[in-house]
Amino acid sequence: MRTHHAAPRRALNTFGTLLLFAAALFWLIPLIWTVLVAFRPENEPIVTGNIFFGSRLTLENFEQVAMVTDWRAHYITTIIFVVGVLLVQLVTITLAAYAFARLKFWGKNLIFGLILIQLMIPAAVLIVPNFATISFLNLFDTRWALMLPYMGSAFGTFLMRQAFKQIPLELEDAARIDGCGWFGVLRHVYLPPSVPSLVAFGLVSVSTRWNEFLWPFIITQSNENRTLTVGLSRVLRTSEVGALYGQITAGVLIVILPLMILFMLFQRQFINSFVRSGLK
Repeated sequence: MRTHHAAPRRALNTFGTLLLFAAALFWLIPLIWTVLVAFRPENEPIVTGNIFFGSRLTLENFEQVAMVTDWRAHYITTIIFVVGVLLVQLVTITLAAYAFARLKFWGKNLIFGLILIQLMIPAAVLIVPNFATISFLNLFDTRWALMLPYMGSAFGTFLMRQAFKQIPLELEDAARIDGCGWFGVLRHVYLPPSVPSLVAFGLVSVSTRWNEFLWPFIITQSNENRTLTVGLSRVLRTSEVGALYGQITAGVLIVILPLMILFMLFQRQFINSFVRSGLK
């Protein structure tokens, strides 16, 4: 009887695996095309030579892109931008989430509701007030100007609040009986089981800030304060004969390479952190 039901189940599992593989391959097509075009000889038509790499493998596109802008300065600025924002966000969302999850104060639900409303406001709407604030503080064209608008996170506050509310209140009472203050309770009771949520938020924050373009483009002028995405935009303006897709794709690979390496090295941790954090 088991054998009779096992064969259809195996066939269904095989079909599901093949379907997932086909879907994954479909989503990889843009990345595969980017890699192939980046290593084709410059200005060689797609119908010339091998359909995959053209007549030969070459680094010409990368050499041309390397002369367009100062990629080293862009990398340094982007890393400072991403890491700086993440470190401050981890502090602000943790403290805010603990306050909304466990402390009692007047207007708590109203304030939390206003924070959630921010999730529905497009980021582009906030560019003008943020720009006015940065200009008032005389921080235009600085790395502080890049980071200041993102040092708080409504999504992170909501995520950590939900994680904290799942922790039994009896554990906090036991810690207070042992003499812990609010910081000790936060450190020893709430933070250890909430690490997966912090990791999940960190992944979202890093990938979002790394790909940020509009705000860095508006608020900075000098190369040393511009991010990788702004540097990549210069590649699109270097040709007078139209788009040079080989150089464009080479620039794209330069920008996304660190994120690709991080994902390949820590993909298991990436997936587990989202699953354990309760994200759907």
